[in-house]
Amino acid sequence: MKFSNTLIYWYLQNNRELPWRKTKNPYFIWLSEIMLQQTRVAQGLSYYLKFTSSFPTVFDLANADESNVLKMWQGLGYYSRARNLHYSAKIIANELNGEFPTTYKEIIKLKGIGDYTASAIASICFNEPTAVVDGNVYRVLSRYYGINTPINSTKGIKEFKILAQSLIDTEQPGTFNQAIMDFGALHCKPQNPLCDSCPLADSCVAFEKKLTKELPIKEKKIKIKKRFFNFMVVKTADNNTIIEERKGKGIWQGLYQFPLIESNKNLNKEDLIDTDNFKNLFPDETTISLFNSKEIVHKLSHQHLYTQFWIVETKKHKNATTPWHNIEDFPVPILIANFLQALDTKK
Repeated sequence: MKFSNTLIYWYLQNNRELPWRKTKNPYFIWLSEIMLQQTRVAQGLSYYLKFTSSFPTVFDLANADESNVLKMWQGLGYYSRARNLHYSAKIIANELNGEFPTTYKEIIKLKGIGDYTASAIASICFNEPTAVVDGNVYRVLSRYYGINTPINSTKGIKEFKILAQSLIDTEQPGTFNQAIMDFGALHCKPQNPLCDSCPLADSCVAFEKKLTKELPIKEKKIKIKKRFFNFMVVKTADNNTIIEERKGKGIWQGLYQFPLIESNKNLNKEDLIDTDNFKNLFPDETTISLFNSKEIVHKLSHQHLYTQFWIVETKKHKNATTPWHNIEDFPVPILIANFLQALDTKK
């Protein structure tokens, strides 16, 4: 019990003042947990406040247009989180009469909710003793117990879940889960952990054997794919442009973009104009110029996008039906949002 008691004692003295810590409302806990996946608290906090202000209940979120939800999410990345959040909000509002499921087994059935999120909601809101395991928890447990099983392996995922479950304080599971997550985020940090002032240092294997830099262990990442994007930023004589929704199951589904010509290498102006895609898109006379002098490398988890924005000026275009002053209304990837900001600054 020393481990859990020590962590909870540390937490009660060091926990962060966060708005979702002041509620047991599962809707708000759910929002915060989904937003903080792959996102630092410092970045996610403003989004959480914005979301809870615009969508104060699950019914408000369920009734919103997906495009509006994605626009509010813009900049957080991993947009499938927002789409799944919206989808599950509709299920809760329309099929469950606004009543959030109260057990781990029922919560995990909701789209976009996995073991970690279901455990967090079940323990914090409904006092169910089910342990959370996220990056912070993997780090704390692997270092404290000296475990070298890769945390992203099937064996490791199972092993750490069983260990975390055996350690949870069944009387206050929500507090324990938040304690171990905060401890990993603030004290047992990935780089430069605060070992000299650690309340667990006298029994930590990694500290004793000087393994804090080696643990936790991850299996080799998959190969990063390179993609080359050329966005055609159309400007007509009457100040219209083309903006289109991305379809399919790839990145940025449901977000909007300028017409895209993807190539297998970086293209110069002559190469671009000579492609069939460009000729089909712009059969009439155009003036084209490269906006960014150096290609922008946008890094996603499994792919790097080498991106160029081309300003294409033409008298008219049959698909250019969006007034340029309305461009900010559309939810776009952060890559395009940054371009629009740079373009506005350059004016």
